[in-house]
Amino acid sequence: MGIFANITVGSLTIGFLPVLVTSPSLGAERLTLSYGVLQRSISIDALDIYARTGKLDDELATYVQYAPKEQLAEFRKALLTPVPLKTLEISQFLYTPTGERLLKRISEIIQGESPTNKQIQGIRAALILASADKEGLTLLNLLHKFPSREMSINLAKCLDLVGAFNSLMNQSQGAIAQINQEFLEKVNNSSLATNSFPLDLRKGGTFSWEQKSIKLSRNSERIFPVDIYIPESTTPRPVIIISHGLGNDRSSFAYLAKRLASYGFVVAVPEHPGSDNKQLQGLLSGISSEVTPPQEFIERPLDIQFLLDELTRLNQSNDRNFRQRFNLQQVGVIGQSFGGYTALALAGAPLNFTKIRASCPPSDNSLNISLLLQCLAVRLEPKNYNLTDSRIKAAIAINPLTSVVMGKESLNQIKIPVMLVSGSIDTVTPALPEQIQPFSWLQTPSKYLVLINNGTHFSTILDSPDASIPIPEALLGKNRSFARLYVNVLSVAFMQSFVNNDSSYQGYLSPEYVNSVSQVAMPISILEQR
Repeated sequence: MGIFANITVGSLTIGFLPVLVTSPSLGAERLTLSYGVLQRSISIDALDIYARTGKLDDELATYVQYAPKEQLAEFRKALLTPVPLKTLEISQFLYTPTGERLLKRISEIIQGESPTNKQIQGIRAALILASADKEGLTLLNLLHKFPSREMSINLAKCLDLVGAFNSLMNQSQGAIAQINQEFLEKVNNSSLATNSFPLDLRKGGTFSWEQKSIKLSRNSERIFPVDIYIPESTTPRPVIIISHGLGNDRSSFAYLAKRLASYGFVVAVPEHPGSDNKQLQGLLSGISSEVTPPQEFIERPLDIQFLLDELTRLNQSNDRNFRQRFNLQQVGVIGQSFGGYTALALAGAPLNFTKIRASCPPSDNSLNISLLLQCLAVRLEPKNYNLTDSRIKAAIAINPLTSVVMGKESLNQIKIPVMLVSGSIDTVTPALPEQIQPFSWLQTPSKYLVLINNGTHFSTILDSPDASIPIPEALLGKNRSFARLYVNVLSVAFMQSFVNNDSSYQGYLSPEYVNSVSQVAMPISILEQR
């Protein structure tokens, strides 16, 4: 999902460059802030001088005289900070249907002197030319490259978005505060002693393990690698499948696979073609025309069903590396983001086409970036795709996208234990609509909601050396090692409890134990409903 968070502006294809470069009207001279019949105009050159030197002319000084110095410093930085994307990357992404949608939304706020369709083209033009500039795609460059002498910001639209943002933030912060308060009340009212938890799940387990890699072929177009982590054992071991998010790969949760293997789980980590790192590389190089095909909502769960079938075959084969190594009566699944959707689909939540058709396209004021991905599913044929797999006994969904593709009517069909993991400052799959509210829709007898305070959408992901798109540090968030620690601890406790059927680990899912591993810089809360 990094591409949605990092690319929120767009461009034309490379083929339009010669036309744009020779346009005589290229470059906005004034920026007008409009609210109904009221208008105020600012010189772009005055903004440029201020950004580069800090000098305010009389016109600009009138507008900023009451602003705090800290905000002015941030404003100057924002004008000159480049987006870490290349011209071709921006071009390819925003020529996709998802990119078109983003451009349309931007054009409702940023307006020039042309009709709407030409405004969209103008924004594209400005973006591609700004990204080709030696200073890169900055806000200031965008203003300079805008193909109209007058550029207008619709403050009414901005205020609508601000209102929607404030409403979402107020609701989210209220829900988050309630979760944290309930968690702390349970901790403070507990009578459990420290010695109630003899194990330290922050440390690795006692099993040694080996890693094997195989390649599976569902059909000629669906060939994908799988890393399998196999504990040393004389008996078949329970199996956990890990499904990565959009634009990630097998390495994204390798740390978790190794930790689970050390506790005696076989861990299989497939790389989903069509929504992996290679898909985004293909998009940015022009080979692919979409961020991900809508069919990925179907193909991802089917990848895992096929993987389990293949593990069954290998388990019965004469291959000494795999024969009788897997207990396929005890299988769990873990997924993050798009992989979180995948885990919940396998757990029993079907695609909810009634909800999808009613919710897509999303509202212009929606600030839920994940809806750009979820609404791709509107292009699928509405039918039952049989994505549930009865071999799955428990599921963990980290930052899943759920509100539209599943909704209440789908999630309440899950019958197995489920853990939802949320980040309080996740801007891609926001906590309130995508995890906190959906948690209340689950009807399964055992369900857990984990809240990582100060956690982003990317906090639990291990950086990949092959990442297609650099994600700004502000989006990645701080203290990510703490988030990965929590994922290790909770995954071991949850899968031991509900896949390995070892009830002695359920105490490690209690508020008391979770509080004992919580870190001040990134506190964690857990709620259980049975």
